[in-house]
Amino acid sequence: MRKLLLSSGALAILPLAALANCPGITVADMGGIAPGAFPQQFELAEFQAAAGCTMEFSENPAIAEMNGRIRGNPAELPPVAERLPAEPLVVVPYDAIGSYGGTLDALSNANEAGTSDFLSIRHVNLVRYSDDLETIVPNVAKSWEWNDDYTQLTFHLRKGHKWSDGAPFTSADVKFWYDNLALDPKVNEKPKDYVTVAGQPMTVETPDDETVVFKLPAPKPGLLAHFATHFGQGFQPKHFLGKFHPAINPDADKEAQALGFPDGYAVIMAYYGNSDWTDTGTPMLNSPDKVANMPMDAMPTLESHFVVKETTEGRHFVANPYFFQVDTTGKQLPYINELDELFVNDQEVRLLKLVNGEVDYKAQSLQLSDAPLLLENQEKGGYTIQLKPKIAMHAISFNVTSADEEKRQVFGDLRFRKAMSVAINREALNETAYFGEGAIQQYTGFSPLPDYIDAKWKSFAAEHDPEGAKAMLDEVGVVDKDGDGFRDLPSGAPLVLNLQFATQGIAGQVVELIAQDWAAVGINTTVKEITPDEYRSAQSSNQLDVGLWEKGQPVGIILGNNELWVPPFENYFGHRSAMLWAEWVDSNGSAGVEPPDYVKALISDINALQSTPSGTDEFKAIANRMVENMTGNLLFIGTALTPDPIYHRNALKNVPEFKTASYEYYRTYPYRASQWYFDE
Repeated sequence: MRKLLLSSGALAILPLAALANCPGITVADMGGIAPGAFPQQFELAEFQAAAGCTMEFSENPAIAEMNGRIRGNPAELPPVAERLPAEPLVVVPYDAIGSYGGTLDALSNANEAGTSDFLSIRHVNLVRYSDDLETIVPNVAKSWEWNDDYTQLTFHLRKGHKWSDGAPFTSADVKFWYDNLALDPKVNEKPKDYVTVAGQPMTVETPDDETVVFKLPAPKPGLLAHFATHFGQGFQPKHFLGKFHPAINPDADKEAQALGFPDGYAVIMAYYGNSDWTDTGTPMLNSPDKVANMPMDAMPTLESHFVVKETTEGRHFVANPYFFQVDTTGKQLPYINELDELFVNDQEVRLLKLVNGEVDYKAQSLQLSDAPLLLENQEKGGYTIQLKPKIAMHAISFNVTSADEEKRQVFGDLRFRKAMSVAINREALNETAYFGEGAIQQYTGFSPLPDYIDAKWKSFAAEHDPEGAKAMLDEVGVVDKDGDGFRDLPSGAPLVLNLQFATQGIAGQVVELIAQDWAAVGINTTVKEITPDEYRSAQSSNQLDVGLWEKGQPVGIILGNNELWVPPFENYFGHRSAMLWAEWVDSNGSAGVEPPDYVKALISDINALQSTPSGTDEFKAIANRMVENMTGNLLFIGTALTPDPIYHRNALKNVPEFKTASYEYYRTYPYRASQWYFDE
């Protein structure tokens, strides 16, 4: 309505106002300009109308040099106004209009392991959550709408949006991602839950270059939340990857063979990988002998930065010259020129670098146990620590489909799992490892637990009862048969739980304390720290005795993603268990081990929940049933909800107060890192 008024009574003054430069407003000082339809951002026309200005665009003075380092990009850059969409996203900086320049230094565990906080700095998707973690806002997509029964989701893209190589980004790129990557078994062995609805595929229609229509076989209102939180991007460059896909290019294999690959799919794997995890290795790492002859070192992106170097030691990125966001003065984002990522697997080395102020930002793999050291050295190191609540908690699982048949039987006995839960002294764990900052709670599947779910499940089998634990272990037949002080399997064979963990998923101190509690009831353990990749490999091959990793998601994300409720109960990067149950589910019963009825009920209920309107009595009943099944059977054993540290160097500006230290909202993604800048 405001725009309409400007087109009538305000016509007399519009020409004068249109000559005005757009004001550099910030979240801290809006200069009297009313907020737009969405928090902390405007569409271009919306901002010009609100501010009475015509935006003039400007660029990073180093952008041509950085573009020259992107092998395969056109050498000559068009003017910045031609590189931006017709309707760029106008980002309102938090505190100040930033200055260009600098390199953001970050630490990750290794490629594909521990990289999510760094990836979330440059990440984009069709939509995102605002930093209130409640409001879904436009991002790559300009707008969207649902039909009345949540069976059709339409996105409207930005006219003139371009990939990092200058090629047009259109609705065809969304359809290519869905039809030719997400649903192609030669790329993804099986479709992910979030690209299906109740196990059935959607259809994607593209009536024009800027319109994408997802048609769902059943309601799934949480699909939008998936695009707002997930690392998997709902688009890929058809103009680039399509050259190597046989459904798009009949000569795909021939073109691939000219590059030294057996077929087109092998080239797609080299660029895209075999999942939607966007930090798979580039050809610079996975095909070093072929990369020089390939069209680009990495495939085009819509993200804020483009990778130009990758080795086993780290990666380096430069600003995307075609990035679609601007600040309120018209400066193309990002402000920060370059990103440098160092791979360091040793936690002590990582902490030393943080304490010395050698890192600009870090969240993932920092545990509450690291907080005292980090807090103590804030002033000396020139950095700030935010202690923010997590959504996931440290959780434990027993391998109920262990390759060892006797262990499988023992681990599959609820009495054993309950005994191991009540053996844990969570009060002592909280005081020692969590400095009294944790809220003791059993794992319930939903985090936080909605108020319409019976709160009793928070405390189920979470009391410290070592004598009760001993009695239940006796009932199971796990007793000390050789007199060495430790309990054995019913056959008399030694029972030793191999506790392998990675600090990305759980703190070593937490594992040690739990091991001590289990030793107190006669359970022998070995504790060993391994890398995240080693942990995931052991988990994938069904070799872990005990799962030790974070776990938990809010309802809003669960409505778009069923991972926590279907074997193996999360994706490759999360806390998985019962791998042979998962094999049975994936094979429709032709392989693996058939899960018990309560697990089949979980699968049925999550499908029903995702298709049921939120807040209805039916929805609440399903959710309560799911928690009773998941928690009552202790597939996963919880500890406490705790805060975790978030680190940033003081020279890094426009960094707001985070609401949570959580992977679940995709770490930095809600906090608009494209408007971070340096003031040294």
